[in-house]
Amino acid sequence: MFIADIKKDFYDVVANQRVALLVAADIDALCACKILQALFHCDQIQYTLVPVTGWQDLSTAFLEHKEQFRYFVLINCGANVDLLEMLQPDSDSIFFICDTRRPVDVVNVYNDTQIKLLIKEDDDLGVPTYDDIFRDEDEEEGEDSGNESDEGSEPSGKRRRFDEGAIERRIERQRAKRQWEARRREILFDYEQYEYHGTSAAMMFFELAFVLTKDTKDMLWWAIIGLTDQWVHDKIPHMKYVSDIATVQRHVSRHNHRNEDEENSLSIDCMRISFEYDLRLALYHHWSLYESICNSYYTACSFKLWTLKGQKKLQEFLADMGLPLRQVKQKFKSMDTTIKENLRDVIEESSNKYGMKDIRIQTFGVHFGFKNSFLASDMVHAAAALLESTERDENDPTDNFIKALDALSRSHLDRLLSGIDLAKKKLIAIQQTVASCICTNIILSQGPFLYCYLMEGTPDVKLFSKPLALTLLCKYLLTAFIHSTRNKRCKLLPLIMAAPKDVEKGTVIVVGIPPESETSDKKNFFGRAFEKAAESTSSRTLHDHFDTSIIELKSEDRSKFLDALITLLS
Repeated sequence: MFIADIKKDFYDVVANQRVALLVAADIDALCACKILQALFHCDQIQYTLVPVTGWQDLSTAFLEHKEQFRYFVLINCGANVDLLEMLQPDSDSIFFICDTRRPVDVVNVYNDTQIKLLIKEDDDLGVPTYDDIFRDEDEEEGEDSGNESDEGSEPSGKRRRFDEGAIERRIERQRAKRQWEARRREILFDYEQYEYHGTSAAMMFFELAFVLTKDTKDMLWWAIIGLTDQWVHDKIPHMKYVSDIATVQRHVSRHNHRNEDEENSLSIDCMRISFEYDLRLALYHHWSLYESICNSYYTACSFKLWTLKGQKKLQEFLADMGLPLRQVKQKFKSMDTTIKENLRDVIEESSNKYGMKDIRIQTFGVHFGFKNSFLASDMVHAAAALLESTERDENDPTDNFIKALDALSRSHLDRLLSGIDLAKKKLIAIQQTVASCICTNIILSQGPFLYCYLMEGTPDVKLFSKPLALTLLCKYLLTAFIHSTRNKRCKLLPLIMAAPKDVEKGTVIVVGIPPESETSDKKNFFGRAFEKAAESTSSRTLHDHFDTSIIELKSEDRSKFLDALITLLS
């Protein structure tokens, strides 16, 4: 059931208990976890933190901890399946679920005892009413048996007439039941058809900290990173992002105002968060401006940098801004201060001439002391690169999880900077892969969707066996394809992408993303489609990821699975 008062129904309940935190491997979940950890430290609440990467992990973690813990907090996992059916817990286990994934499973919504949902009800959830999807079987059986026993005491002549009446009533009841079941299937299909995301989990826990009057600037910064993660990884529509930014901005103004009078507002370890109307250039503060323009999907796709014409256009763009190549190609921090002062305005002015009207985006930046400054998107890219690092000796998911968690703290700046270096490599790999896919024409129009398969042996293919990296590549590739194709119909199609997952086991990872458009509501229908296609062809698939639109598939079943999808979606 939905929790109305997060302080009374959640925090006060777990305040004197030991709690198991089961946290999904995404940046929003990491930020929510940091906020909750800080609150638990404040009130000395004992907890155990367990990172989970999929449903199998979640089941294993629950089995290992169910004896010691009664209270489980699930962050960004568990809302979109019938959790009690999956885990089969004892009747005294209680689950608090804070998950951005929608739709929320109806059994979780209407379970009053063991499932408590920390989810905003104003997120346009559209949950069906209880009577439309549940009915009491016992009452119906009771009515039937009651009628029959009454009839048994009547004389035989009357009983036959009564029997006819009872049969008619039973047939009528069965017909009504069939109609109700058909209607129920229809309602549930409409409700569960699309997968999408709601309010960030980090923002939900920041609201809790605010209600408890224990919110700090660090917690606010984590909430901002959680929201920015949803924008960077394309999980929420633009309007939702803008309205959530406005909510956060009120808190930023409040914190900044609160600190104006304090003596330490300019101390060397102070933290300042500021609202920025900044450029959509990835990591440009920590890179050269030229490399950032080349490896940010917005500019790379607008210029079509995989063509010679696009490269020439970029040179013209730089000349139009009046920026010398020597300045543009050196580290941003080393550029002349006179150029940096009004750089954003200069870039925006030239971008408008080149058709890039949305080069600036509302976001936030942070200053740690005098030396270090980061944008929220820098933090997201760095943490995601650490979380899915494929560097040698860094393949342990738990280790990577802890490193990414550390990178979000200002006490581990070295970890954050190493994450930024990894993120640069990742963005370069994505850009090169996009260029090679477009130039070699391996994006095929399969009818109802576009399809691209990364062959074994493609450079950086190991990086794209990870879900966040592959989803980001998918998003960049679809945008690039829309800019490069002349086929108007193809511009309206969704994209399915597959990459090798485990060569020894012969599996591939498959991701589906919805069509790209300015007004897109980011609702993804591939989750249900993948399930149906796998079922109808008996393909050997593993639906282990918390996002239903990401699955693993046996390589040899790929073609029959795709054929089934084409038939299903045509």
